[in-house]
Amino acid sequence: MNGTAPGATTASAPAAQAPRRRGERGPLASAGLHLTLLLAAVIAVFPPLWLLITSFKPKNDAFTTAVVSHPTLANYRHVLGDTSFPTWFGNSVLVVAVTTVVGVLLAATTGYALSRFRFPGMRPLLWLLLITQMFPVAVLIVPLYNLMAGLGLLNQPGGLIITYLTIAVPFCAWMMKGYFDTIPVEIDEAGRVDGLSPFGTFWRLVLPLARPGLAVTGFYTFVTAWAEVAYASAFMTGDEHLTLAGGLQTFVNQYTNDWGSMTAAAVLIAVPATAVFAFAQRHLVAGLTAGTTKG
Repeated sequence: MNGTAPGATTASAPAAQAPRRRGERGPLASAGLHLTLLLAAVIAVFPPLWLLITSFKPKNDAFTTAVVSHPTLANYRHVLGDTSFPTWFGNSVLVVAVTTVVGVLLAATTGYALSRFRFPGMRPLLWLLLITQMFPVAVLIVPLYNLMAGLGLLNQPGGLIITYLTIAVPFCAWMMKGYFDTIPVEIDEAGRVDGLSPFGTFWRLVLPLARPGLAVTGFYTFVTAWAEVAYASAFMTGDEHLTLAGGLQTFVNQYTNDWGSMTAAAVLIAVPATAVFAFAQRHLVAGLTAGTTKG
């Protein structure tokens, strides 16, 4: 006779599977996510990596898919020694430096005024700064060209500087206003109690606290002037007046097809931009951290 009790089970039931916590992914979902991120990383890294590899290839192998078998610096020597690249680089540095310094000052003072003061026409000014960002380059390039021609600023660094300031300052002023809004007004009041003028309060107390915002503003202004092509190509002609954006087009056009030199020049152009980005990124993280801990 079987000794099992009527209510007892002959085999232990399998343990119930623990419910998955909210937000926890299964193995297949996790693997799919990682594969997607890996694919996105490869797609993002491939163009600059291929550009770098091509710059070390002989000119006859520029379009081959093979990895560099005989790396050469001939393309870099040709760009630096046989072209006007150093002149283009100097022109770009001049335009970018003046644009960045003046643009950051204008954006900071405008953003501070919009954040701290109330004056007639303030709201229309805010809308005007916003509306200026809605016009594409194709719409503005002809009137700006005619304006610069009338002022005698074609083929002059000043013409590009003014043009780039009209692009960068409105957006940067909006960005700086938002950053100044996070700085307590009590700091301004303490400065006035100590006898500082409004500009002295801004310069000595508020501006040092806005250093992360200034770094990001400076980076945006730098990129606007360093990487812009349309205005630089339209307003500047002649090797002695071209900037890097315009000079890069001389390597590949309807008359010549020197991809090796173009890739080498592109790598050289990317080096300063990468260094500036690394500097601004550090300050951007600091600014975001300060904003999250602000009480």
